Amino acid sequence: MRIESIFATLLLAATLAGCSPVNPVLEIEGGRIQGVESSIKDVYIYKGIPFAAPPVGDLRWKEPQPVVPWEGVRVADTFGPGAMQRPHDASNPWTSEFYWEDPEFSEDCLYLNVWTPAPGKPGAKLPVAMWIHGGAYTGGWGYEPEFDGKVWAEKGVVLVTVNYRLGIFGFMNHPLLAEESPHHVSGNYGILDQIAALKWIHANIAAFGGDPDNITILGQSAGAGSVKTLVSSPLTDDLIKKAIIQSGGGVNVRPGGIPDPGLSPMVLSGNAYKEVFDWAGYDTLEKMRAASMEELSSLAARYEAETGKRVRLATAPVIDGYVSTESFDAAAREGHIKNIPYMIGYTRDDMGAPEEGIRLFCKLRNTAGTPVYAYQFAHALPDDEAGSHDMKGAFHSSELWYMFKSLDRGDRPFTEADWTLAEHVVSCWTGFAKTGNPGQGWQAYTAAAPEFMVFRLSEDGSQDASSMGSPLPRAN
Repeated sequence: MRIESIFATLLLAATLAGCSPVNPVLEIEGGRIQGVESSIKDVYIYKGIPFAAPPVGDLRWKEPQPVVPWEGVRVADTFGPGAMQRPHDASNPWTSEFYWEDPEFSEDCLYLNVWTPAPGKPGAKLPVAMWIHGGAYTGGWGYEPEFDGKVWAEKGVVLVTVNYRLGIFGFMNHPLLAEESPHHVSGNYGILDQIAALKWIHANIAAFGGDPDNITILGQSAGAGSVKTLVSSPLTDDLIKKAIIQSGGGVNVRPGGIPDPGLSPMVLSGNAYKEVFDWAGYDTLEKMRAASMEELSSLAARYEAETGKRVRLATAPVIDGYVSTESFDAAAREGHIKNIPYMIGYTRDDMGAPEEGIRLFCKLRNTAGTPVYAYQFAHALPDDEAGSHDMKGAFHSSELWYMFKSLDRGDRPFTEADWTLAEHVVSCWTGFAKTGNPGQGWQAYTAAAPEFMVFRLSEDGSQDASSMGSPLPRAN
């Protein structure tokens, strides 16, 4: 072989060696993994990555455990099951809007999904966002139709969506569970799942091109409540750099006390569960862990029907002294939440009247010296001529179609103006994830300028007319 040919061959080999493959196999906790292409060029999605061991059998109602390793290359082309929950009822107005096709539900649910434009490029150090779905802590999953992360990735943010245990599997308190816990607590398993996902991201996201030191958490409704729990938890120190709270309220302007100062909320909740479980004959951990979903989901109703007593089995985070040492309200008032940039807001026709509590949160953060950006999503979603959609106006959850720019997945008659507004919204959200400042003319809330960004369209619907000012009144 001529010396020129040898040199050319060596040069080509060196060039190829320096190029990352388009869709590389990544090394992460558990083994090797490969993603699949999204519909946007150069954006890849990794579906159904396990971030903890399946919480089944003896692991039901325990803290999430390390991932079970797998053999070979796991092709991440299929979403994992959603957390165990009741099938969605067609009579529920949210079903036709977001839940028209339920996935498989299973206790084996601890999976996350990643959208990235830079797989296999740890030096890219792109900002990372972890999305926490809503659903009253009893429903939902991390890949509902409106949750599409490809536009976020196209804009340079690695988006991760997560599942977490729900309902009785995610939030049950019981004295026997607290007794076996090394921390002497029970409940908050769903929040511990979210913390495990955060730790997984911190340890593995560099392989996807993400920066483990620039993680934003964001969630809506119960997901926003989860964000509030996470930013006030001692278990998340140094894991969160920014936070977005959507339709989760602010700080309660009229805080209430615990019914009995001598009992923690965890104990109060645990006593109720113990009463009902003992009545049903589930008086050992072995019996409790052997019970089926059907038995557990009907337990409270059977107890009330047969005893005539009212009972409330709480399925939400509690103050346990481990995951949560105080309420979000108390932590915000005392300056104990994370000193990071925040975005917080609501939809114009949201549940309740959250504006006052959001303003109080903003004032408290101003005192702490960290920026907070307040918003109202005021755009009434379009309906067809027959007005066939049950959800009207700028309803609770309506902004989700816009913040993910996933209008093509919905069945409403979205117009070009809706797409323009969606581009503005997603640019603000991803801008905040990048720098802690959403940009787009959005100024932080201050005592001198206590204003919200109001997302809406002009009266003729022809252009984006979002602006700073006071929130718009609720629709009639």
